[in-house]
Amino acid sequence: MTKATDLAARAGDRDPRVGLRAVAALRRLLEQLEAVQVRSARNHGWSWQEIAAELGVSRQAVHKKYGRQ
Repeated sequence: MTKATDLAARAGDRDPRVGLRAVAALRRLLEQLEAVQVRSARNHGWSWQEIAAELGVSRQAVHKKYGRQ
């Protein structure tokens, strides 16, 4: 988790350029992690409803985002 920890630290930097770049990188990392976990849940037989409940979104939203992958 060194990369995530480093990015989180930089997100609080006093220089807005450094902070904003770190926030953007964290957003990309989070999207990648979410996709990995959604695939894992589906491979373990989870329904879209179960995944959506854990992510705090609607079943339709999670299915639209990941249903074709």
